[in-house]
Amino acid sequence: MQALLSPLRELADYDSLKEAVRKGKGPVGLTGCVDSQKLHMIYGLSDGVKSKVIVTYNDIKAREIFEEYKFYDRNVMLYPAKDLIFFQADIHGNQLVKERVRTMRRLMEQKPLTIVTTYAALMTPLALWDREKDVLDLERGGLAEEKALAEKLVSFGYEKCSQVETPGQFSVRGGIVDIFDLTEENPYRIELWGDEVESIRSFDVLSQRSIEKLESISVYPATEFVLDEEQLKTGFQKLEAEAARQEKLFREAFRTEEAHRIASQVKALREQLLEFQSRANLEGYIRYFYEDTVTLPELLTRMSVKNNVLNRPLFFLEEPARLKEQADAVELEFRESMAQRAEKGYILPGQMNILYSGEEVAARLLGGSVVTLATMDGRSGYFRPERKLDIAARNIAPYNNSFEALVKDLKQFKRNGCRVLLLSGSRTRARRLAEDLRDQELAAVYSEDPMREVQPGEVLTCYGHVGKGFEYPLIKFVVFSETDIFGAEKKKKKAKKHFQGQKIKDFNELKVGDYVVHESHGLGIYRGIEKVEMEGVVKDYMKIEYRDGGNLYVLATGLDVIQKYASADARRPKLNKLGSKEWEKTKTKVRGAVNEVAKDLVELYAARQAGQGYQFGRDTVWQREFEEMFPFEETEDQLNAITDTKADMESDRIMDRLICGDVGYGKTEIAIRAAFKAVQEGKQVVYLVPTTILAQQHYTTFVQRMKDYPVRVELMSRFRTPGEIRKTVTDLQKGLVDIVIGTHRVLSDDVKFKDLGLLVIDEEQRFGVAHKEKIKKLKENVDVLTLTATPIPRTLHMSLVGIRDMSVLEEAPEDRLPIQTFVCEYNEELVREAIARELARGGQVYYVYNRVNNIADVAAQIAGLVPEAAVSYAHGQMKEHELERIMYDFIGGEIDVLVSTTIIETGLDISNVNTMIIHDSDNMGLSQLYQLRGRVGRSNRTAYAFLMYRRDKMLKEVAEKRLEAIREFTDLGSGFKIAMRDLEIRGAGNLLGVRQHGHMEAVGYDMYCKMLNDAVQSLKGVRVAEDFTTQIDLDVDAFIPPSYIVNEVQKLDIYKRIAGIENEKERDDMKDELLDRFGEIPKSVDNLLRIALIRVSAHGLFMTEIKGKNERITFTFRPDAGVDILKIPELLKKYDQSLTFTAYGVPFFTYKYKKTGLVEKDAELLLNRTEELLEEMRLLLPGEDMAV
Repeated sequence: MQALLSPLRELADYDSLKEAVRKGKGPVGLTGCVDSQKLHMIYGLSDGVKSKVIVTYNDIKAREIFEEYKFYDRNVMLYPAKDLIFFQADIHGNQLVKERVRTMRRLMEQKPLTIVTTYAALMTPLALWDREKDVLDLERGGLAEEKALAEKLVSFGYEKCSQVETPGQFSVRGGIVDIFDLTEENPYRIELWGDEVESIRSFDVLSQRSIEKLESISVYPATEFVLDEEQLKTGFQKLEAEAARQEKLFREAFRTEEAHRIASQVKALREQLLEFQSRANLEGYIRYFYEDTVTLPELLTRMSVKNNVLNRPLFFLEEPARLKEQADAVELEFRESMAQRAEKGYILPGQMNILYSGEEVAARLLGGSVVTLATMDGRSGYFRPERKLDIAARNIAPYNNSFEALVKDLKQFKRNGCRVLLLSGSRTRARRLAEDLRDQELAAVYSEDPMREVQPGEVLTCYGHVGKGFEYPLIKFVVFSETDIFGAEKKKKKAKKHFQGQKIKDFNELKVGDYVVHESHGLGIYRGIEKVEMEGVVKDYMKIEYRDGGNLYVLATGLDVIQKYASADARRPKLNKLGSKEWEKTKTKVRGAVNEVAKDLVELYAARQAGQGYQFGRDTVWQREFEEMFPFEETEDQLNAITDTKADMESDRIMDRLICGDVGYGKTEIAIRAAFKAVQEGKQVVYLVPTTILAQQHYTTFVQRMKDYPVRVELMSRFRTPGEIRKTVTDLQKGLVDIVIGTHRVLSDDVKFKDLGLLVIDEEQRFGVAHKEKIKKLKENVDVLTLTATPIPRTLHMSLVGIRDMSVLEEAPEDRLPIQTFVCEYNEELVREAIARELARGGQVYYVYNRVNNIADVAAQIAGLVPEAAVSYAHGQMKEHELERIMYDFIGGEIDVLVSTTIIETGLDISNVNTMIIHDSDNMGLSQLYQLRGRVGRSNRTAYAFLMYRRDKMLKEVAEKRLEAIREFTDLGSGFKIAMRDLEIRGAGNLLGVRQHGHMEAVGYDMYCKMLNDAVQSLKGVRVAEDFTTQIDLDVDAFIPPSYIVNEVQKLDIYKRIAGIENEKERDDMKDELLDRFGEIPKSVDNLLRIALIRVSAHGLFMTEIKGKNERITFTFRPDAGVDILKIPELLKKYDQSLTFTAYGVPFFTYKYKKTGLVEKDAELLLNRTEELLEEMRLLLPGEDMAV
C-alpha cells in the first residue's frame, strides 16, 4: 500500500538502511520505535524479501503481532514455542504441533512467508525435512500400495483409527484410505484399485461425506521429527546404552528407586515404539535419534542458500534486551528442572541438552540479516548493532470518542502540512468517516486505490487496521487507527465454518453388555450381532437377553424399535421377562404420569397466553451503545437468543424464556442486556441466584458493565450487613434501586418492589420447592428469564417447543487460546513446577483431588512442595459459610492454590485460574473431566490442564484405553458426544421434577421422551395414531457383510439409520453415503435398503407383517386397519387365483407364485412381487383412487 510506504522513503538514511538490510551487512539497530509503528517499519524494510521472521518476547505479544500484521501481509504464520513441560508429558494436545508443522509446510512449499514467533521458540531443535522423503505425494492414476502407505503414515506420526475424526489420524478399510492431514481443514479420502490411486476426494468429518474431487495431494508429516525404521533402531540402541550406564551408576550409589525409574521408563518406551508403533512424544529424546538438528533461523538460511534465493532471510527482533531476558529465564528454568529430574531418575542425561542456548540462537540469527527495533536506546541484548538509526516516532494519544478533539487536531496537522492517513476496519466506515469530516469543513478523501499516495496537507481515509496510531514528526506523516478515535474495538473472531451435511445422529455407541429397551418387550441386555442362516438365507440379527434366560432375536432391519437404555444414575436396572405382562404394566403406569405432566404444561401455557404483560418499547440509542461495549464477539446462538428475548419483551405476552447453555457460553450477557432494557423504562429487575458466591460474581459483572450509566445495582446476600440490606429493602420500595441481585433473601416477605418488570433466575434447578412457590408468586405477571447450565436434552426440547420458549446456546465462544492438555504420570517435580510457573505469571491453580478423607494431607503436601504459595482446600462436606469464605478468598486472590473435590465443576468463573492439576484423572468420567477442564482457560492466556495418573497401578490394556479416551479429550472433539449424554439426562430430570425422575428410570430416557411427546400432542388436539411395528421377513439375503463395514459400531449405526429411512430421497442419500464412505454397495446391502422402503409402504397400509417364504407371500393387517373393504374384491379380481384374502381373526392376503430355482433370481423376483403388490394395495386406502 503506497500510502503507507512512500513517506518512509523520506526518512534520512532509509534507502541506505534498506540496502544494508538486503545485503545482510551486520545487525542494524533502530531506536525510537513505538507499538504499531514497529510493524509499519518492518513492513517497509522487508518489502520484496521472501522470508522474514518477527521475533518477540512472549506468547501473548506474538499473538497480538500476528493478528495485527495480517493487515500488511496475508502470508503471516504464528510459530509457537514448545513448552518445557511439553517434553515431559506422555500425551499432549496437538494444537502446538499443528501450528508449527503448518509453518514448516509453508517453508517446504517455498512460498513467501512472514513468521511471527518468540525467542523461546527459536531455542527448540528442529529437523530438516527432506522434500523427497518426508512429504507424501499422491495423484490420481498414480501408484500407491495400501500397506506401504499405512507404514509411511505411521512413520509420519499419524495415528491409525477406525474412523477419522481429528487431525493427525488415518484409517484404512478395504481399498479406501482416509487421511486427516495436520495442516488441512478437511481430511482426504483416497480410493485404491489394486495399487493404483483411483480417486482422491476431500470429505467432511462430521457427516463423513465427500466435498470435492482432487487431482493430486501432498500429505505432510503430523510430527516435526520424521523417523524411519533405521533411525529408530540406532537411536534406541544409543538410548538403551546410556540408560544402562545411568542405571548402573544409581545402583552403585544404592539409589534403587531412581535406578528402577530409569529401567521402567526405557521399558515403557521400548514397548511404545517397537510394539505399538506409536511415535507420540519423542521430542524429549530427540538428541538420540537425530545427529543433525537445527534452529529455525538456521533452517531458513540453509533453505535460501539451497534454493538460490538472492536475499537472505530477514530477522526482526523486537526489544532485544527483553528477548535476552526471556532466553535467560527459559534456559535457567529448563536447566534447573532438568537437573532435578535427572537427579531423581525421571530423565536420562541426553535429555538435558535438548534446548539451544540463547547465545547459540543469536549466532545462528546472524546467518541472515538482523534488524533490532527498540523504543529506548539501551542495552541491545545479544547484538551489537553496526549501524544505528533513531526513528523518533511517537504514539497518538487516544481521543476516546471525542470527535471534536479529533477534528481540532486534524486541522492543526493540516495547517502544518502533514500527511494524515485514517485507517478504518471496514470500507463503509472509512467512507462514512470521510463524509463526517467533510461535514466538519475538513477536506477528507476516501480511496480504495492501493497505489495512491497521501499528499502533504491532505487527510486520506482508507480500509486497514493498525493496533494504535503513530506519527513520524520528522517527515510529517501521521497514521490514525479507529481505536484511537472510538476507543478499544471489540475483538472480532473469524466466522465459524458451518459444516455441511447432517451430523451423525445419535452415535450412542452400543457395546455388547449395554442395556437396551425394546418397545414391545421391555428391558434387556444387548449381546451383539449374530448371523443366522435359515434355509440358505443369511441375515443379521441382534441378540437381546432377558430375565430368566429368555433370548430375543431382532432383525437388524428393525432396529428402530430399540433404544439404548439411559438413566441418570448408573444403577443396574431390573430386566424384564419375555412373554410376561410386567412391561405393559410399567408402560401404562408411566403413560398415566406422563399425561399428568403434559396436562400441567399445557395448562400453564394456556394461562400464560391469556395473561396480559407489559409491552416494552424498541431498542434505544443507549441500548445499542451499551451492547457495543461488550468486549467479546457474540456467538450466533447468543445473538439469536438476545433477539428472541427482546422480541418477547416487546410483545404484550408475558415472557417466560429458558436459556440453556454450558458454563461460559455467555448466558449472563443475555440477562444483562434484558435487564438494561427493562431499567430504561423505569422497571426494576431481580436477578435470583442459588449461591452467595455467584451473587457476588454477577454483582461485580453488572456493576462493571453498567458503570457508565445511571443505573443503581444492589446486592442482597450474606456478604452484606443487616444495615445495608435494610437500606436496600427501603430503597427498593421507593424505586431508587434499579437492579437487585441476590440469593433467596430476595424472596423474603419484607422485600417489596415499586414496579417490578423482569425476573431473572439463574440455575433454577438448584432452588427448593418452597422457594419455587415464592418465585411463582413473583412471576405472576412479570417477564421471566430462566438460565440453566445443564444442557436440556434435544429430544425433550422438541416436545416442549411451543410450551416454553427456549433458546439453546450450543456454540462455544471462540477461545482465544486453546487449553494445553498434558497427560502424565504423577510426579512431584512436575506438580511443583506447574504451580510455581502459574504463580510466576500472577495466576492461581486448581488442584482437583476427589477424596474428602485425606484432602487436608494433600493440601499440606502441596504447601510443602511450594512453600511460597498460599494453599487452601475446599470440599462439599464443609459448612456452607466456611466453604463460601474460602471461595470468596480464592476469587479475591488471597489463595494461590485451591485443593478441592469436583465441586468446582459447577459454575464458578474465575479468569485468573489458568492451571489445573487433576489427581488420579483415570478415575473420573469423561464428562466430569470436560466440565472441570472448562473451568480454566477463561482469559487470553494459555491455560494448562495436567491429567495425572499413577503408572504403576494401571493395567496395560485399561491404560491404553484410558489414555486413548483422554487423548480424544485433549482436542475438544468427539469424546463429548457421550459425555453430553449423561448430562442431558440429568437435565431432563431437573426440568420435569423429582416425581417424573422415577418414571423415567422405569422405561428409559428415550422411551419416556417419546411418550411425553405423544401426550402433549394429543392434549393440544393433534391426533396421534397408536404406534405399531411392521415386521418384514422375506427369503432374501439382507445384511451388511463384515468385509464391507468392519467396525461393529459403524455397522450398527448404519443399520439403525437404514431402519429409519422414510422415503426414496432418504434412501438415495443413504446410497450415496455408503458409496462414498465404504465403496461399491454389495447386493445384500442393496436388498436391505429395498426392504426398508417396503416396510414404510406396508406401515402406511396398516400391515403388521409381511412374510415371504416357500413360494408364498402373506400380508397381515391390523384388525382396525383403515382400509376400504369394498375395494378388496376388485383387487382380488386383478390377480385371479394367485391372490386370496382371509377375513376372520386377523385379516391377511396370501399371494402364491412359482420359484425359478436360481437363488439370486428368486430373491429378485420376491422383492419385485412384494413391491408391485404393495403399490396395488394402495387402492384399498380410502380416497386413494382419486389421487395417489
